[in-house]
Amino acid sequence: MQTKANKMTPKYLVSAAFLTGFSPWAQGAGFALIEQSASGMGNAFAGAAAVAEDASTVYFNPAGMTLLTDRQLTVAAHYVMPSAKFSKDSVTTAVGTPVPTGGNGGDGGENALVPNLYYTHALNNDLRLGIGLNAPFGLATEYDADWVGRYHAIRSELQTLNINPSLAWRVNDRLSLGLGINAQRISGKLTNAVDYSSVCLATLGPTTCASLGYATPGSPATDGKATIEGDTWSWGYNLGLLYEWRKGSRLGFAYRSKVTHKLKGTASFADAPSFFVANGIFKDTTASLGIDLPESASLSAYHELNDRWSLLGDITWTAWYRFDELRVKFGSSQGDAVVTENWTRSMRYSVGTNYRLNDRWLLRGGLAYDQEPIPDAQHRTPRIPGNDRRWLALGAGYQASDSLRLDLGYAHLFVADAAIDRNDAADGGAAGHIQGSFKNKVDILSAQLSWSF
Repeated sequence: MQTKANKMTPKYLVSAAFLTGFSPWAQGAGFALIEQSASGMGNAFAGAAAVAEDASTVYFNPAGMTLLTDRQLTVAAHYVMPSAKFSKDSVTTAVGTPVPTGGNGGDGGENALVPNLYYTHALNNDLRLGIGLNAPFGLATEYDADWVGRYHAIRSELQTLNINPSLAWRVNDRLSLGLGINAQRISGKLTNAVDYSSVCLATLGPTTCASLGYATPGSPATDGKATIEGDTWSWGYNLGLLYEWRKGSRLGFAYRSKVTHKLKGTASFADAPSFFVANGIFKDTTASLGIDLPESASLSAYHELNDRWSLLGDITWTAWYRFDELRVKFGSSQGDAVVTENWTRSMRYSVGTNYRLNDRWLLRGGLAYDQEPIPDAQHRTPRIPGNDRRWLALGAGYQASDSLRLDLGYAHLFVADAAIDRNDAADGGAAGHIQGSFKNKVDILSAQLSWSF
């Protein structure tokens, strides 16, 4: 048996077919979803941990519930429209030959609706109870099934559901504290093509592969398809502090903990060659994948200049260095696989302003700079083609009655062009080497209804 090409072995070829990037491109850094409030959208989420103007403060800072009325229900929806278009420089198979067929994949961005729901309730003058339902991580990418980068990714889908009961305590007229518990479900599905000819050539050699009909690397005729999917529940917590040093001027601090997940599900391989399956390679099996969703900390400020104008600001740190590797464990004899990610911590900076036009209308604006934690082109994948983002946001709030308010928000994200130079050979992978760049942008429309009663 010949095994010289890239020192690849069957167990790594199988598992690395899935590990060219776990998560889809989302609209915050990494694969976070900051779209948790339409009122906050209008300010690019500047001051999010200090504003506390509606029940969405359950997510951004539970301590802010002490500023709300007795009961409030807030429901929001965000329509996210990302675009990710690839331009090829060079794409080669795992054995180093050019991928002979396939286009640039179309637009890998996939529109999605992101909902949120929050409810707060006053237990007494100093205690507030709240609950939030949201999706803090997720979204999806999908490319044409026959595109030139199909061995790296076709479809990537990640969804989370976060149930967040919270409690706030007003310590005194200036200081409030908050605590929340997070029950979090995560589910994921990844698909990509598998170049069985390259795998055969790298493990069995050209003579044997020619006799088996698998000697043409990059040929759609000998491609298969790999699918991995799984889900799990796990737990985390969040903390908040709100300090109002004078009426209309306050600081907020919020912390959300790391959540450690271990997804359990299945791995399947379409059209796998029988000679591999007979030896336990590309065999349908159970699978598990561990991932740490990172902790974050935010410091926010809100200051009313007068009865018309207010200023907002925020700095948020996220520990994306938790995402240092991906490890898949298979239920069959196929060995574990590890692919390095080496992400770094990221920072997000935002500023905003509000203008109260009259008793009914509040106008909002905001700017933000959101760092991408992917360290370089070598660690970028088609599943996560994002880069640093600059936000321009506008919004408005309309007080329809004493108890009912409507908020609208819009943001355009200017995303820096993202170079990719991903070679799976370093991890014994079967996807080959993809070089090129992604041109990205995002538009987000948000609407929200808040009912106080």
